[in-house]
Amino acid sequence: MSKPKGFEKPAGVRDYLPHAVARLRRIESQVLKCMERWGYRQIMTPTMEYYDTVGVASSTSDQKLFKLLNNRGTTMVLRSDITAPIARVVASLLKEEPLPIRLSYHANVFRAIEEEAGREAEFFQTGVELVGDDSPEADAEVVALAIESLQAAGVNTFKIAMGHMGFLNGLLQEALPERVEDQESLKQDLLNRDYVGYRNAIDDLRLSEDQANELEGILRLRGGREVCEEAMELSGDPLARSSIEHLCKVWEVLEAHGVSEHVLIDLTMIGDFSYYTGMIFEGYAAEIGSPVASGGRYDKLLKQFGRSVPATGFAIKTNRILDGVRWDEPDEERPILIQYTAEHRKAGLMKAAGLRKEGRIVVTSLLGDDAEGIHRDARNDQGSRRGLLHNGYKEIITFS
Repeated sequence: MSKPKGFEKPAGVRDYLPHAVARLRRIESQVLKCMERWGYRQIMTPTMEYYDTVGVASSTSDQKLFKLLNNRGTTMVLRSDITAPIARVVASLLKEEPLPIRLSYHANVFRAIEEEAGREAEFFQTGVELVGDDSPEADAEVVALAIESLQAAGVNTFKIAMGHMGFLNGLLQEALPERVEDQESLKQDLLNRDYVGYRNAIDDLRLSEDQANELEGILRLRGGREVCEEAMELSGDPLARSSIEHLCKVWEVLEAHGVSEHVLIDLTMIGDFSYYTGMIFEGYAAEIGSPVASGGRYDKLLKQFGRSVPATGFAIKTNRILDGVRWDEPDEERPILIQYTAEHRKAGLMKAAGLRKEGRIVVTSLLGDDAEGIHRDARNDQGSRRGLLHNGYKEIITFS
């Protein structure tokens, strides 16, 4: 393998130029402020974790993990999500804090498989975790907050698709009792949105007419509140029915929040992390084909860290919003240029300090024979002065 050139970088990672950083920070800032208004406090966790703890608990398959060895030969991972590290913290450092606990975050995560598909191996997420509440109110809260967060990020046209892992598991167990491999195969088709493959797989299973109709009936369970009633008629499994009852209550709370117009129920949904146990959802923006937000309930994850408490949450894919959503850019504040000669350096720098205290952006430059750079001859050159103003300075103040 040839040695990389000095300007090359690994596949799947990117450089963020100043205009992109400014926009990403605006998205991050607005979303975190939104989350703070809902009572979520910001947390930061390490970029690197132990493979045997957070790496395993994350439910990210090994081929998606960036692994490395520390100087003692212990296998480490770059975090593939933030949920598992937060579960570790809640089960240890925050174990004495009363429940429920509301936490928010903004961080980069790493998944090696993304670069193989031409997508980013490092990307940013902004999200929340609500720990210690298993009620429909909690699930509805994170969905409603996801909606408000997307709006804060500048996403105006979007839909939230909401499903429930318990319903799907209960229905598949009812239709295919003890046939775990067949259940997992059908789940994979649903995860890939391969509905043609899903129907073909049902045909290949050679089921009774009632079993086949029950499994194909899932594909019709998409819409509003009426989907709950249709799902109740489709399955008599206790887990499936209790899951739908929970989802109906979540919908009622979303109506009370005044955001149900943004939500549709889609019972074909299946979360891409195995730790999901209940309500799951994804947010889709009109301009982007892949989800810009995703989340759900994961009541068994914290048990892996020794604390058995329920939890729910979501993450917004800020990279996708940065790259794919058009929004009105605020006018960028242009800096003031303060030029000074060596003799008047103190006066120039004191003026700059005063303006910065007022919140202004100030650039300083030395004039005269000792100065280097493009501002050297601008003191008495009106053409140069006009050029500097044209190049982005709001105002030029000269001390000479």
